[in-house]
Parts: sequence; C-alpha cells; structure tokens
Amino acid sequence: MTRLPASIEKVVGALGKLPSIGPKTAQRLTFHLLKQPPDDARSLAAAIGALHEGVRLCETCHYFAENERCDVCNDPRRDLSEVCVVEDALNVLGLERTGAYHGLYHVLGGALSPLKDRGPDDLQIESLMRRLRDGAFREVILATNPTVEGEATAVYLARLIGPLGIRTSRLAQGLPAGGDLEYTDALTLQRAFEGRRNYDLEP
Repeated sequence: MTRLPASIEKVVGALGKLPSIGPKTAQRLTFHLLKQPPDDARSLAAAIGALHEGVRLCETCHYFAENERCDVCNDPRRDLSEVCVVEDALNVLGLERTGAYHGLYHVLGGALSPLKDRGPDDLQIESLMRRLRDGAFREVILATNPTVEGEATAVYLARLIGPLGIRTSRLAQGLPAGGDLEYTDALTLQRAFEGRRNYDLEP
C-alpha cells in the first residue's frame, strides 16, 4: 500500500485533531494547502503560531482579548447594569449576532459536570460573584446551554445570586433541548432574549 510522505501525514494528523475534522477532510485540507502558493501556507502557519501570543482571556469577563480587557468590557456604549452568563467564549459570538443584547458578559469556561469531574472551582464562578458584589448590576441573565449540565449550572448560580437581591433571568424556551447557543440561529436567540423570564427557585 502506497503511503503519503511523512510531511503530509504530519499535517493530516494535526488537522484531524480539530473538532468536526475527520481523516478524509483533513486530507482534503492538506492537499488544498499543497496547491496554494507557499507564501499562503507560511502566512497560515504564522497566524496559527501567533494565536497564543496575541490572544488572552479578558481579566474581567474571560472573553477573548488582545489586551487586559476585551472590546466588550471596554465599550462605553454597553449597558453596565446587565451581565449575561455563558458557558463558552463562542457563545458570546452567537449572542452578539442577534443584536438583541447590549450589556456585558461573563464566560464561565464550561458547565458543572460531575461525570467530567468539573465542579464550581473549575469554572469562573468566584470571579462572577466578585463582579456582582462589587458592581451595580440590576439583572443577571443565565444563558447557559439548554442541556442537563447547562440547567444544573443555571440552578447552582441562581441559588448563589439570590441572596444578593439582583434580578436573575433565564433565556426563554424555544431553544433546542440539548443544543448549543453557538449553533442556534440568530432569530431564535433574539426571541429567547426578548422572552426571558425571571429565574425564581423554590425556597
């Protein structure tokens, strides 16, 4: 059986580690790169290599940033009285596409998951509580994903936030159960924001 050159196999293997990229797709991408001018491949390699040097997490909300604070936290036009709590930085992009929300964000970095041994100390929960205690927020919008883990995280956060006396709301139903905000269409997300409800827990 004829094998590909080792340099090609190395790139195919590296691309195959990316999400949603199987072996055949990794091969096609590698062959596509081989057909491009060498300078294009070098530019791509340089951009990937600079990712970890040029991108960090915002010290306030933990979204992607190039400086200490992200563009959202530095935007004077944002509503400083609202903070939307999401699981992942990519969820911010999905919500921003709707144009329905103009407040601040807080990225948890995941959801509570006993099966994955991920507890409160593994998420950015303590930094969220510091922001809420130190700030002047009127509403916290819990926009964790509509999954079992996302719901469990929302319940846990609502119980922590309750004693602070800040209105806590949850995005309206209509989001697909078990889905991810990142892949939800903009109109559904916009309606979920507009129809959000108070998140009251039984005492």
